[in-house]
Amino acid sequence: MQNENAFHFAAEGAGFPIPVVVWGTGNMGRAAIRSIDAHPGLELAAVLVSSPAKVGRDAGDLAGLDRSLGVAATTDVDAALAALGGAGAVAYTASGDIRPAAAAADAARCLSAGAVVVTPALYALYDHRSAPPELTGPLLAAAKEGASALFASGVDPGWGNDVLPVLVSAMAGTVDEVRCQEIFDYSTYDQPDSVRLLVGMGQPMDYEPPIVAAGVPTMVWGGQVRMIARALGVELDEIRETLERRQLEVDVTNAMGLFEAGTQGALRFEVQGVVDGVPRIVIEHVTRIGADCAPDWPLPPDGGAGAHRVVIEGRPRIEVSLEATDEGDNRAAGGNATAANRLVNAIPWLTAAEPGLYDGLDVPLAPASGRIGRSTP
Repeated sequence: MQNENAFHFAAEGAGFPIPVVVWGTGNMGRAAIRSIDAHPGLELAAVLVSSPAKVGRDAGDLAGLDRSLGVAATTDVDAALAALGGAGAVAYTASGDIRPAAAAADAARCLSAGAVVVTPALYALYDHRSAPPELTGPLLAAAKEGASALFASGVDPGWGNDVLPVLVSAMAGTVDEVRCQEIFDYSTYDQPDSVRLLVGMGQPMDYEPPIVAAGVPTMVWGGQVRMIARALGVELDEIRETLERRQLEVDVTNAMGLFEAGTQGALRFEVQGVVDGVPRIVIEHVTRIGADCAPDWPLPPDGGAGAHRVVIEGRPRIEVSLEATDEGDNRAAGGNATAANRLVNAIPWLTAAEPGLYDGLDVPLAPASGRIGRSTP
């Protein structure tokens, strides 16, 4: 990490306001626009969309604000990057779930143009030290060419299982296990392709959800396990995976449509970091499409639709649960907003950082300075 005054150095060295392009206006992009609008050191320069129906619409409208921001959405990538003047930043919030190569190429394009890139789209880069060189090589070259930096992070994987458990561990005397949990009712998550196809909700029980295919959980969450191990100074023997699935007992209907009885209704898996033969660092997901499915599995402490929880078994035993809501008290939207804010708030620090790739333990937390009383609808 750079020194503790890095945030202030960024403010002095980069020149405020820093222009930012938001690339993608889905769940994360909407939150990123709102975050940039509220940040006193950032300025929205352009908004990139892929849907012709969104072209020309004001960014404030797309973000669900009650006012115009004076920035019209466009599909012209060259024009959007030109608005940054060879510097600035891009909040790349277009999905990379089923197009990781295209997302990486887009990120490299922005880096070589001199823009800092913050993104949730490239899971393999959450722990860039263990990412394959065929991915990191072109991005490092682009960062060097543009004297720019990239930070990839999210919620889970992301702050929920890198910086949060590491911060909580600072209050521990001894640690027997670090467990990071995402417990969520996916009926609140408006991403039908991801929910049905990647996670397998509503699919027959003989369907193999890609997100839990052998090796995939380690590919997505293993980096977070390794980062926690790095912070705690332990060597991992191996990383293991576990998986359980439950079927729906009754039909469930929500905004994404019908999920029939007998199809997958709940999914639970762990990615375990093993030390001396014992799982010591565990990332656990408990995902449902209805609150009544698998009631014996862990539930959010407050009974709501979702929570992120860190439990440190040791002395003392420490448990922290975080629930976030946004866009009409929606927990999924709240989680998206926390991820977008973590990324957007890192931009000033990254503009002053050395060219390269950064992870959640490299990039310090930036307080919400100058944002008291700046709430947006």
